[in-house]
Amino acid sequence: MVVNMSDDRAFIIRLDGTGRGSALGSGAGLRVAVKDLIDMAGLPTAAGCQEVERRAQPASADASCLVGIRAAEAAGGVRIVGKTNLHELAFGVSGINAAYGTPVNPLDAGRIPGGSSSGSAVAVASGEADIALGTDTGGSIRIPAACCGIVGLKTTWGRVPLQGCWPLSPSLDTIGPMASSVARVVDGMDLLEPGFAVASLAASTPSVVGRLRPPADCDPAVDAAIDAALRASGIEVIEVEFPDWALLQDACLALLLAEAWTSDRHLLDRPDNLVSALVQSRLAAGSEIPTPLSPRLTYSERRASTRCAPCSRGSKPLPFRRRPC
Repeated sequence: MVVNMSDDRAFIIRLDGTGRGSALGSGAGLRVAVKDLIDMAGLPTAAGCQEVERRAQPASADASCLVGIRAAEAAGGVRIVGKTNLHELAFGVSGINAAYGTPVNPLDAGRIPGGSSSGSAVAVASGEADIALGTDTGGSIRIPAACCGIVGLKTTWGRVPLQGCWPLSPSLDTIGPMASSVARVVDGMDLLEPGFAVASLAASTPSVVGRLRPPADCDPAVDAAIDAALRASGIEVIEVEFPDWALLQDACLALLLAEAWTSDRHLLDRPDNLVSALVQSRLAAGSEIPTPLSPRLTYSERRASTRCAPCSRGSKPLPFRRRPC
């Protein structure tokens, strides 16, 4: 096992044949990279944080989400190539990591890779992995996938087990695959959920799609591209208004911050801790939120969801526009 050998800083740990997994650049099977929030037996989990690394011991067992990958590995269909870099503690969306180096965006080295699953996105985009596992709490798979020009899937909360994965906000955390194509993401889902099958096109294609335009800055070119794709699809599009968008955003942010503080405050118990100042400030913001918050959906979230339901009846919502990279 070697640490952070990749020039693009995509990996915190790369397997060279001495760790559990096959040698890089040789052997058969899909190359799988694992975000370094996810435990792998015999290897430490650093969560992109020097303070976590300082305290870490090799994991005694794999995270639950690796069961399918290990079975495929034993059958010769997969080889794990390493543990990928990330935004410290998964608490940020830029992917910048001063301690381990910021993964280099293969599309443009002068731009951010996006986060927090930055190393996973870069490993796929640079051809070092066929599939990478990421985590997504508030965009941490989708944002780096967009920044690096690949495909990322945020799975439904609770679908992929989180046991053995370093938490940020357990009420929002998810694990999902990242790859260069939708077809390869399907392969990733089959590893995470053996037997996974894509619904038939006839059953899954909506006749009506709701178009949500949240009140946020967006590159007009992004909006135009989405509208053009919808027109070309032949699907009927209805504009959806969501008056409680800001309310829902505030409720989700409060939940995330409060749970992040609960998950990571123990890392600040030493005055000489190695958590970066920026992440410390974000954790401190969570310490000011009254807890416990009510179960999974707060009153504000429930109210906003109720207000939105009549708007989308009879249609399937379209993933809304995102900030350009």
